[in-house]
Amino acid sequence: MERLKLLALDEADIAIVSACLQDAVFRAGDLAYTNGQLTLEANRFVWESAEGKPKKGEAFERRRALLAIKRAEAVRSRGVDRAKPDAVHAILALRFLPGAEGPGGTIEIVLAGGGAISVDVECIEVQLGDLSGSWGTAFRPRHPLN
Repeated sequence: MERLKLLALDEADIAIVSACLQDAVFRAGDLAYTNGQLTLEANRFVWESAEGKPKKGEAFERRRALLAIKRAEAVRSRGVDRAKPDAVHAILALRFLPGAEGPGGTIEIVLAGGGAISVDVECIEVQLGDLSGSWGTAFRPRHPLN
């Protein structure tokens, strides 16, 4: 399978990036904010190849990926302790919250357990790309309804 390379420039694109990052896991130490850019390295579940159950002798896949949110003006987090770089977090979704004046707003990375990372941006410019080949996992993330 080809490595994923996506560019998001509007809310519809953010929804696609969100779907690709659902259930990705990362360590707090894999976050960086420098020069107006937030980067996050994560192990993403490869949903695009996860149809049904794996066949005998096969597994689901994960890949190391890099999310880059450019044109960032400020970053805030809730539930992410940067003093604990090995703490693992799971991504549920990305969403864009428009500001009072376009095209700026806030890109929110929604985390399992009630956490979130909010990135104020002057406009949407987000890249997601796989950094490595895949490795197998027998576990497929599930989200049962209560």
